Amino acid sequence: MHIALVHRQGPGQFVHLARRLIGEGWTVTLICETVDRPVPGLRVLRYAQPEPGTKSAPKPVPYIEAGRRVAAILDRLNRSGRKPDIVLGHIGWGGMMFVKDALPDTPAAGFCEYYFQPKGGDVGFEPTEKETLEHRQTLRLRNTVQLATLDQIDCGISPTRWQKSRYPAAYQKKILAHHEGIDTRRAHPDRLASFRLPDGTLIAAGDPVVTFAARDLEPYRGFPQFMKAAARVAERNPSAHFVVAGGNGVSYGRSAGGDSTWRDKMMRETGLDPARIHFTGQIPHRDLINLFQVSAAHVYLTYPFVLSWSLLEAMACGAPIVASATAPVQEVIRDGVNGRLADFWNEEQLAMQIEEMLKNPEAQQPLRVAARKTAVAHYEVTDCTWQLQAFLQKLAGRSGRSGMAKMPSAPMPRPTGAAVSGHRA
Repeated sequence: MHIALVHRQGPGQFVHLARRLIGEGWTVTLICETVDRPVPGLRVLRYAQPEPGTKSAPKPVPYIEAGRRVAAILDRLNRSGRKPDIVLGHIGWGGMMFVKDALPDTPAAGFCEYYFQPKGGDVGFEPTEKETLEHRQTLRLRNTVQLATLDQIDCGISPTRWQKSRYPAAYQKKILAHHEGIDTRRAHPDRLASFRLPDGTLIAAGDPVVTFAARDLEPYRGFPQFMKAAARVAERNPSAHFVVAGGNGVSYGRSAGGDSTWRDKMMRETGLDPARIHFTGQIPHRDLINLFQVSAAHVYLTYPFVLSWSLLEAMACGAPIVASATAPVQEVIRDGVNGRLADFWNEEQLAMQIEEMLKNPEAQQPLRVAARKTAVAHYEVTDCTWQLQAFLQKLAGRSGRSGMAKMPSAPMPRPTGAAVSGHRA
């Protein structure tokens, strides 16, 4: 079979699927602006990034142009006899908008990552944020491309039930909740693990190390709240050290203002001793796994927004998790069963839960075990990609191997205390 993957910076969320399908003998073509990581055997066709519009240009304009360029590539593939059997692509940046115009009879599935709404999600979550008419209009324009795409593709796939729930009810019936998966064999507990800090110091499992990781250190991922809680823990626990992995840019939301970064801003505000907190910057994935393996308390905070792979990988490593009680997290973490939850805005509650983990490390063993079981049972990449491959073959009208699992057609049940080691997600 031949599948075309469409992504602005690919393969992105399709990396595990691409590797699997190539290993299964599929022809896999990535249509993208840029490649975020190489995959052996992946065919890459690039389209130029649309020219930025004027300041007053509506948000959909560059996305629509991206869709036109992707459609032109698909049309060329069709005319040259290399028509794909199926197309799977991210619907957020316009690339999938004209797929059915280029290939009317080819099945198309869209990756539905996030639908912006003025209530109940990231927008308006910050107490001081004021909702304006202009802001609501911007969100509606931003969603225009997604709606136009959903209207004509065959189905959508969303990583979590909560992310699916953000889409309009009229389209949810054609969206499946299915995660792309994480490699729980690579991300696993290791009592002998160690991690070298930027100053050369070696830390190991069993040390009183509090960890935090995000692509960039910013409010959307709760970095200011973490820093405020860390300052309280540092004052009351002189042996605790903090290791923070992440860049100084802004992936989502707003900047710190002026020439400052959120890291510099929060160091000034909290007065944390630089000798107690260690910033690694963005690190290789293998080092991030080592960091999770040595963690005595891993903090994951997020606005109601897209769930990070890092939380699931930390769980797979058996790290004791302290996380924000926000909707996407609550789909994965049950307080007191496979982690602890704290109010996103309550730094004292967060600090107290971190301190409890540092004070009684052996008491966290049940949380560690349950976190690992949750990750393996519900998010193991081999199972997730196997199910997705079977679904794509069915969508393309091809019969798969006997015994292939069917894609879940309904939202998965929420894990309970008795089920974290049993049912699949």
